[in-house]
Amino acid sequence: MARKRESSPQNPHDVGRVMREIPERPRGTPLKDQDIREGKVSLIAWKPHLEYRWDSGVAISRFLLGLKEGKILGVRCHSCGRTVTPPRAFCEWCFRPVDEWVELKDTGTVNTFSICYVTWDMKPLEIPQIPAVIEIDGTHPRVGFLHLLGGIGEKDVEAIRRRVRVGMRVQAVWKSPAERVGAITDILYFQPLE
Repeated sequence: MARKRESSPQNPHDVGRVMREIPERPRGTPLKDQDIREGKVSLIAWKPHLEYRWDSGVAISRFLLGLKEGKILGVRCHSCGRTVTPPRAFCEWCFRPVDEWVELKDTGTVNTFSICYVTWDMKPLEIPQIPAVIEIDGTHPRVGFLHLLGGIGEKDVEAIRRRVRVGMRVQAVWKSPAERVGAITDILYFQPLE
């Protein structure tokens, strides 16, 4: 048997609803930890062995291989005149396959940045990190990717504040060829161009 109650006048979405049917008692059987410990509930414990691979696709795979070689690769669309990195398999503006691959310079311009004093899990950093969006030279319109700035005197926060600015010219600092694995971290950071 169900009882009726008036709808809450504080809820603006219930305006016009005067009564609502609600069950006398919720349906189902509540479970307790004790029921599981005592074996009253069927339970199978197992640890799955899951293996997977992530496919980065044609465009990003080639981009990552370029990074392993110390190159920043992009793609060009002749229809709309765009050159972008990271590369895409098709142009988002004219919805056609890109026309050619291009090697871009490893220099660029800071579009925006932040000074981080804590890690993602709120642990304090001794040396602040400076993530920035770097517009890579040779792209049109100016596009790029998020990376770290470095070589700025990172221990001195006042030096960071004086030196880092939007519009600052930067260049990639690469890992040694033997250390590169084909990841965005093959670029250690971008440092200011003096």
